[in-house]
Amino acid sequence: MSVPVGQMIAVVRHVLTQRMRGNDRYPLVLMLEPLFRCNLACGGCGKIQHPTEILRSHLTPQQCFGAVDECGAPMVSIPGGEPLLHPQIEEIVAGIVARRKYLYLCTNALKLEEMLPRFKPSPYLAFSVHLDGPREEHDRAVCREGVYDVAVSAIRAARKAGFRVTTNSTLFADADPARYRLFFDEVMALGVEGMMISPGYSYAKAPDQEHFLPRQRSQALFQRILAGASSRWKFNQSPVFLEYLKGAWDLECRPWGTPTYNLFGWQRPCYLLDEGYAKTFRELIDETNWEGYGRASGNPRCQDCMVHCGYEPAAVEATFGSLRGLLGTARLMLFGPPRSQPPVAEPPPSQRPRPTTPVRQPNGLPSLPILDQVA
Repeated sequence: MSVPVGQMIAVVRHVLTQRMRGNDRYPLVLMLEPLFRCNLACGGCGKIQHPTEILRSHLTPQQCFGAVDECGAPMVSIPGGEPLLHPQIEEIVAGIVARRKYLYLCTNALKLEEMLPRFKPSPYLAFSVHLDGPREEHDRAVCREGVYDVAVSAIRAARKAGFRVTTNSTLFADADPARYRLFFDEVMALGVEGMMISPGYSYAKAPDQEHFLPRQRSQALFQRILAGASSRWKFNQSPVFLEYLKGAWDLECRPWGTPTYNLFGWQRPCYLLDEGYAKTFRELIDETNWEGYGRASGNPRCQDCMVHCGYEPAAVEATFGSLRGLLGTARLMLFGPPRSQPPVAEPPPSQRPRPTTPVRQPNGLPSLPILDQVA
């Protein structure tokens, strides 16, 4: 099990409370973006494409706390940009932890080791370190050599200081399953709490728009990587979501489960699609045309998306929404996934997209379900 028991209980209590109230759309994780600037210039990141005056701006601690209170989600993820560049990040973290929200601070770790003394270890705080694969793959993804080694050093230092640490990794069409299986072994040897994995996705503001994993190739890739998964691997994700990645469980996107608040307000409809902003969280929930998104809607931008921020909430709904979901999750936790599932056939080479610079996932989204599971 790779998340604290208290976090599991908080999620269970929140979900059951919302269901008892008859709420069909409720948040599980607040994606809080206090700034967009970064100390890396990854080719697949759209955040740093904003104008200079926006990159110099940031939310105040009071704005952050207001969003946390208004949303009411039991968990908060702080992506960016690079959150450790915020001049008041320690105050923001302390305020969210004081509210007993489970906080995942996402970081490329370039400044993490030097800033560790400014934070206090807490069961409510975890650093989610970006590691997009083995050293070569990661440094290529972030467009700078040596970043992988800095991140690994920071992970070791944070663990030694008593902090919770997780990792998040985005995988792409050219990922070598054998190399990633070894990478998972190396990450677990660092003593991290759990790993988050997700296929690459298309992000409108990213400078590179040529390549991301179509759904069928994503399923084939994750089937090969997770086949006969090591008992040492711990994932900061639900067993249902991992089965979904392999094409073994059908889910529909639930974008309201991870609302995003940033400099412009509450982003419609999700972290990936920028279609305006709401002034309040209630306006976001009540006035967004949610039926226009997800695979079932026919929206072409949603057909290949399998991103964690939309489908992990769906995995939670699948777990709690029916007896089949509860029994299926229990089976996966007790016995693991079935070993006899046929792999998803790959398309012929002529139909495969050529590899190019990857596009990142919304990093650091924490585990949502009642229990966590080694795949």
